[in-house]
Amino acid sequence: MIKLEALKTSKQDVVIVGGGLGGLIAALLLVEQGHPVTLIEKKVYPFHRVCGEYVSNEVLGFLKRHQLFPDFLDLPLMETFEFSDTQGKATRLPLDLGGFGISRYLLDDWLYRLACERGVEVITGMHVTDLHFDSLEDRFRVALSDFTYREAYFVLGAFGKRSKLDQVLERPFFSKRSPYIGVKYHIKTQGSRNTVALHNFDGGYCGINAIEGDTFNLCYLGSREQLREHGSIPEMEKNVLWKNPILHRIFQESDFLWEKPEVITEINFERKLPVENHLLLLGDAAGLITPLCGNGMAMAIHSAKLAAEALQRGTTRQEVEEYYASSWNEQFYKRLGAGRAIQRLFGSGRGSVIARNLIEHVPFVARTLLKNTHGQPF
Repeated sequence: MIKLEALKTSKQDVVIVGGGLGGLIAALLLVEQGHPVTLIEKKVYPFHRVCGEYVSNEVLGFLKRHQLFPDFLDLPLMETFEFSDTQGKATRLPLDLGGFGISRYLLDDWLYRLACERGVEVITGMHVTDLHFDSLEDRFRVALSDFTYREAYFVLGAFGKRSKLDQVLERPFFSKRSPYIGVKYHIKTQGSRNTVALHNFDGGYCGINAIEGDTFNLCYLGSREQLREHGSIPEMEKNVLWKNPILHRIFQESDFLWEKPEVITEINFERKLPVENHLLLLGDAAGLITPLCGNGMAMAIHSAKLAAEALQRGTTRQEVEEYYASSWNEQFYKRLGAGRAIQRLFGSGRGSVIARNLIEHVPFVARTLLKNTHGQPF
């Protein structure tokens, strides 16, 4: 097996596929440790992603210690959680840990520029078409869409919820169809800038929170079948989401800043593994938490930290993989399971009413729900 000392002197130690939060944070941490790092992102910054754009404060101390928090911005701080059932009856409770709002358009672009400044080689506008691990050479060969390739001893996969690479790697979840779609807007609206809200509708739920400037993020998880039934996103919204009076008011009274929303399909909450085919998988590529409180951003950041620690502590490939898988499962396995279980209360009339009554009348249960989908500061 190759020792870490040898890895640090090789020409291409680490290739990271995907330049979202997990990939960018991992690149910055690894280059800080002295690793040569190449990050490959198929899009060109800046760009929007379908995302709740709420970040739990569990990551705040970590980001500040590594100078990865954009403290020059005046970001809204989330202190309250609002929940409404499908009938539009709402309740609120305080967020013990809290969080902040920031757009991925701004945050990812800032981290990308920071990565370039700190010595990460960033390749944008380029697809990874194939990944192959050569067990005899003990290294990866990464093929790019311009017919070139890179070699590395380690590859980190941060390619999101669903990618063509999942099919290339024959990951089991890829063959299963998902009933969910994700839709995101940026809007200007009247509302509390220190509240993250979750409003239920038949078949899904919609999150709303403030981000930088005077803008709000509106992002919802909906049904592919409902979209097919109503023929278009606007018609689905009018006939499904608007049945919740709160959402009806928001859609009617807000200024929608984009001509059309960002949309993704095939959002899959099936269990995944954090290490497959010798890849260390980060963020949504390792497992997608149900977006009850928009906690995926914090999990992506934390998984990047765990991957960087694995490369720092392990002296062989096996040790690195075992450390990452163990620490990932310790941090996230129960949270992902809790999210899947809690989601059964959301997106249905009866379930959402039960959830609202629990939140409103049994504070201990409400806090337990939030605690089980959030981590601790690290």
